[in-house]
Amino acid sequence: MADGTIALLLALLIGVSLGALGSGGSIVTLPILVYVAGVSPKSAVGMSMAIVGGTSFLGAYFHWRSGNFVPKAVLLLSATGILGAYLGAIGTHRVSSSVLMLLFAVLMLLVGGLMLAGKPPVSASNAQCRPYRCIPVGFVVGLVTGFLGVGGGFLIVPALVWFAGLDSKKAIGTSLGIIGVNSAAGLAAQLHYTQWDWLLTGKFVVCSLIGMGLGIPIARWAPEQILRKAFGIVVLAVAGAIGWQVLGHH
Repeated sequence: MADGTIALLLALLIGVSLGALGSGGSIVTLPILVYVAGVSPKSAVGMSMAIVGGTSFLGAYFHWRSGNFVPKAVLLLSATGILGAYLGAIGTHRVSSSVLMLLFAVLMLLVGGLMLAGKPPVSASNAQCRPYRCIPVGFVVGLVTGFLGVGGGFLIVPALVWFAGLDSKKAIGTSLGIIGVNSAAGLAAQLHYTQWDWLLTGKFVVCSLIGMGLGIPIARWAPEQILRKAFGIVVLAVAGAIGWQVLGHH
């Protein structure tokens, strides 16, 4: 019972992360479900999609109202992201749980490092999200979404900054819309392979939505460079924690 209460309190961080950074929700969700709530990694993949996807749709609406939302980018990255998410979900059940979590950690280390590395190669003043850039990126992000049960925000935000030229604030709001669509597609695919605790999932969604209410004002007022650096640090820290947990048990 104590672990369940702690898990739900930590679920607030899911919403705070999504609201403030436009990502990181599933990075927080998956470890909480597995290591605190005691859910098996493969069941946690589907639960994570339901929790993060539901929270992201609401967050995208609020960011749209604030002007930090680019519909064209959502359409382009979601178009192929749906297909990628479905194909990725098939792969989830072809690898072991430990391999799944290690791949998760390695990818997070790579992305976190890129976000801390410096300025993106595309100028934010040329934010157009051209199809030849955004459509392939959307497919890759969708593939990772379906495979690892993540909303993909920790890939989408850097992709929107680096390849579409959006500033971090617009990338944050836009990513939530893409996360919602990709999560819904991945969830539909995961339902064919495993079952999970829907009551616990619902409790996580409620706590996450409360956290979202706290996170969105942070995104509105924090400087863009600070948001990017904070995102990179969070991703690297969680990647290290997951790697230590997995390797420490072998």
